[in-house]
Amino acid sequence: MLSDERFVSLTTYRKNGEGVATTVWIARDGDQLIVLTPTDSYKVKRVRADPRVRLVPCNRAGKVPPGAAPVDGEAEIVDDPAETQRLWEIVRRKYGFEYKVIMAIERIVARGQKPRVILRITVPVAAPSQG
Repeated sequence: MLSDERFVSLTTYRKNGEGVATTVWIARDGDQLIVLTPTDSYKVKRVRADPRVRLVPCNRAGKVPPGAAPVDGEAEIVDDPAETQRLWEIVRRKYGFEYKVIMAIERIVARGQKPRVILRITVPVAAPSQG
């Protein structure tokens, strides 16, 4: 399952259709996948223009293992503060100490916490096999 991965490559699409891949953390909220990202990131801007996304497992550096199967889906931006906080907590619990370290480094480098949104990603459910 994609939500069990530590990192995935998230591809969002420019207006001209060109895909741009970014390595992200991922977690599960019910039947949907969630990604925490800065509000002003280009991936948020691309999702606003085109909700199509592609996900594939990768390592921290974005290297996709041979034979990894991509999954297409649709993303929506969750910017309601209460819902974002609830979903943010899911990501924090999954990544634990790593989350704390990365957020601390970001606060130092960016001189404060960046505003964030959640990308909620819906992927098609595989149809049951016939027979």
